Amino acid sequence: MTPETNHLNTVTTVGGTVPATVVAPAADDPPYGGVIVIQDARGVTPYLVSVCERLADAGWLAVAPHLYHRDGTAEVDPVGGWPSATARMTTLTGAGIVADVDACLAHLANTGFDSKRTAVIGFCMGGTVALFTATRHGLGAAVSFYGGGVSTPYWDGVPPLVELAPSLRTPWLGLYGEDDELISTAEIGMLRVAAGTAAVPTELVSYPGAGHAFHSDDRAVVHRPRAAEDAWARTLHWLRSRVAPA
Repeated sequence: MTPETNHLNTVTTVGGTVPATVVAPAADDPPYGGVIVIQDARGVTPYLVSVCERLADAGWLAVAPHLYHRDGTAEVDPVGGWPSATARMTTLTGAGIVADVDACLAHLANTGFDSKRTAVIGFCMGGTVALFTATRHGLGAAVSFYGGGVSTPYWDGVPPLVELAPSLRTPWLGLYGEDDELISTAEIGMLRVAAGTAAVPTELVSYPGAGHAFHSDDRAVVHRPRAAEDAWARTLHWLRSRVAPA
């Protein structure tokens, strides 16, 4: 069945509302649970919407907050805008991220999904936010695709991931490329060890020959189909086994 996409939905935050793209399974196909999908540095691009649609096709209600909404921007450039994206990323704050993500969690709770039936997935800087969220809440599952800020923080109020990982409260899956120019193999190893000390199940998978954004099928130069396919299969398995076990 065709998923139902709503690009105009808003959810309430302490300081107002955050626009969010919401994609649900077909009306006659009740979702397993809710997944908050956190954008990469480019924003809520067609690629990110396609990720939400894939989740809906797999039986999940996906909610993607537009984190750049405070400066009136949903996306920087759908394909090639990484220099602008990097600059825009720095305008975010830890407090703003917390407000927007927690508003989405409250929205899903009001929809009928408690914390254990809720997950968070993020890409690039969104992977950083996903792990950060997984230390603040005990959710069903969290997945980070090449989340940066591993040893040096991106934003005030969001510590480096190696410092956060031992305090994970949510089962966490990390998916990284070993040829990532932004995240070294040493950092990947440090994060794997740090996450392994958490009191919840964790797993970090790294892919030889894959770099940053290897899942982004809208960017042929970085997309690595085999790694992307395996990572997505692992993601869906992680969600089903943690959030909605058979």
